[in-house]
Amino acid sequence: MSDEDWGFALPAFKPEDALQRLRRDLRALGLTEREGRFERRGSAIARAAVDGAVLTVAIVKRPSRTSPEWMTKALKESAQVRDFVALVKKNLAGWSDSDE
Repeated sequence: MSDEDWGFALPAFKPEDALQRLRRDLRALGLTEREGRFERRGSAIARAAVDGAVLTVAIVKRPSRTSPEWMTKALKESAQVRDFVALVKKNLAGWSDSDE
């Protein structure tokens, strides 16, 4: 069923509000925000920025202090933001100290 069948529409996505929530969620995972990036023990893990009507996020394939390889994605709804936080949490749990 589409949203129209239920008689209501999803609330409009506000990327600025989503960025604030994402920052809180990533800090709750133990990451430190520095210059638009979120780090764990000096290694970049994620980054996020508002780009017009979307929230552009990126996560590293593997933690690296020198030149991390980023996977970028544009988020357009709150569910995608929650999925991104879940992905970061999953990756943090899977990476060991030797990966950094």
